[in-house]
Amino acid sequence: MLTKKRSDLHAASKCRAFCRSLYTTIGFLLLFFSVNVLSATPEQIKKIQDAAEHHVLSTVEKPAGSEVEAQAADLDSRVYATICPSPLQTSSSSHNGSASHITVLVECEPDNWKLYVPVRVTLNVPMITAATPLTRGQVITSQNISISMVNMLRFRRQGFSSESMVIGAKLKHSVRLGDVISQNDVCVVCRNESVIIKAGTSGMSITTKGTALSDGNYGEQIKVKNDKSNRIIDAKVSGIGQVVVQF
Repeated sequence: MLTKKRSDLHAASKCRAFCRSLYTTIGFLLLFFSVNVLSATPEQIKKIQDAAEHHVLSTVEKPAGSEVEAQAADLDSRVYATICPSPLQTSSSSHNGSASHITVLVECEPDNWKLYVPVRVTLNVPMITAATPLTRGQVITSQNISISMVNMLRFRRQGFSSESMVIGAKLKHSVRLGDVISQNDVCVVCRNESVIIKAGTSGMSITTKGTALSDGNYGEQIKVKNDKSNRIIDAKVSGIGQVVVQF
């Protein structure tokens, strides 16, 4: 009887030792997976951010000569992300250059996880800026201007991308040093000033002088008086002090 009790106690002791070992192993495994699977490493987060930024840089529409910058948002290290055995897949619904933020879907198909990553977009375009302070009524020369890269998403007004489009134009408003010269700041054709009227049709061209009856910029249609006939016509601004009439 005593021998049986000793045997039972020995068996119970072995069982307790086994259970402690089992619980310790389970706890270690839970800790291992919570750290290595449920929590992404800094390297994994960097790869996800790089994938989102690359997607934006390769898909966003941008004007010629522009520069695009993409900055992925910070991600919580507790996000679910494994080391993907295949290249990360990316997609987004917005690819146009007018969006300041684009959300990119980054996913790992083999491990069945996906993350939405916000990306801030900066679109810099070349624009004419004032190299010196400019005053109202001043005629712009090449010494007054320079070309600078400007964040188009912050500067919403229409500017100029070529020096030839503003040299010779007159300021309607004062412009500070370094500011972008917008189309509202100048008149390519100015009211009550002389203009060259060009009229043409099927191989024939006529040039005469006229007087602008209003301010105008490139592509705008204004009223012009023909100085020779005193007739008032509609003409489109085509250059500094020039308008064109199509028949």
